[in-house]
Amino acid sequence: MKKITSTDNPRFKALYKLLQSSRERRQQGLSLLDGIHLVAAYRDHVGLPEQVLVSQAGFDDPEIRALLETLAPSVPLLLNDALFKQLSSVATPTGVIAVIKTPRPHADAADIDACVMLEDIQDPGNLGSILRTSAAAGIRQVFLSKGSVHAWSPRVLRAGMGAHFMLQIHEQCDLLQLARAFEGKVIATSQRAVKSVFDTDLTGKVALLFGNEGAGLSDTLAHAAREVVAIPMSGKTESLNAAAAAAVCLFERVRQLNSGR
Repeated sequence: MKKITSTDNPRFKALYKLLQSSRERRQQGLSLLDGIHLVAAYRDHVGLPEQVLVSQAGFDDPEIRALLETLAPSVPLLLNDALFKQLSSVATPTGVIAVIKTPRPHADAADIDACVMLEDIQDPGNLGSILRTSAAAGIRQVFLSKGSVHAWSPRVLRAGMGAHFMLQIHEQCDLLQLARAFEGKVIATSQRAVKSVFDTDLTGKVALLFGNEGAGLSDTLAHAAREVVAIPMSGKTESLNAAAAAAVCLFERVRQLNSGR
C-alpha cells in the first residue's frame, strides 16, 4: 500500500485542489466520493474508481477493509488521519474516499424518454434530493442549465445518496433548445397556473421542468411548455421547496403509471 505522509506530496496537493475547486473538477473530469455508501454505489452501478484513499482509522475499520477488498486491483493510498481530514468534505471523516471519472453522457433529443429539466437550481441539497427522487421515480435522464450548481460537487453527491450512478446527468444544457426539440409533453410548474398537476396526464414521454428556488422558471422556458400546472396547497403557503415540488410531481407520475391513470 502506498502512503502519503506530507501536505507537500504532489498527489496530496492535486487531490486537495480537486476538493476545493469545482473548476478544477470540471477541467480534470474527476469527482470525489466521500464515504462507504457512495463508493459502494459507484462500484455496484458503474465499476472501479480511478483511485482510493483511506485514512489510518479507516484502514482499521473492518467494514472499510471489506470494501477495499472488492475494489481490487485498485491500490489504495494510505493517509494519516490528520491528512485525510483535510481531503474530507464532511465534519467527521468517513475513512474512505474514491476518485472517479465524472460521467459525461450524451443524448440526442429524439432519444430522450421521460426526463427532468432543471433551470438554475442553486442549492446543493435541493439538487441532490431531486436527483435521488428522480432515480426512485424511475426517471433516467436529468438535464441541468448552465446556471445550475455543479451536480458532482461533494455536497450534491452526499445529498444524492448514490442516485447519481442510476441516472444520466447532463450539465451545461440549453434547456430551451431541448424543450423545443423534445418529442413528448413538456410540462412546467407554476403556482399561478389554473390546472392542477393531479388533473394532468403525466404518463408517457414527458419532460418535467423545474426552476430556480427563488425565481422559479424563466418566462422563456415556461412558454416552451405544452402545459403549465400548479400543485394545490391549502393555507397561506406560497410555494414548495424545489425538491418537494419535484417529488410531488414525480410520484404523481408514478401513481398514474401504476394505476393506469
